[in-house]
Amino acid sequence: QVQLVESGGGSVQAGGSLRLSCAASGYTSRGYCMGWFRQAPGKEREGVASSDGYGRISYTESVKGRFTISRYNAKSLLLQMNNLEPEDTAMYYCAAVAPQCIARPDEYKYWGQGTQVTVSS
Repeated sequence: QVQLVESGGGSVQAGGSLRLSCAASGYTSRGYCMGWFRQAPGKEREGVASSDGYGRISYTESVKGRFTISRYNAKSLLLQMNNLEPEDTAMYYCAAVAPQCIARPDEYKYWGQGTQVTVSS
């Protein structure tokens, strides 16, 4: 069983930055997939970035060059978001454990409660 708790969301103006944190507990292995997803009102949940715990990371195209995912041991996942755009406004979720790191939301087994990110123009 893995428990995930996100923090760090908030409201910023376009061009600003936020850093999201995800604290994981209940799992001691290092090598499992963790990722960030987001869901805007009226839209499907989409993958933002993922990490396998061994240095392999991936980003969705729209955030490349602006967002950076970092993994610290098996318990901390960060998402540094720079140059935020109004289109980044969404609830952001941390997820863990999936057959492969680039996966559909329903393939991830554990989820945090989410943290809201709002970007105004």
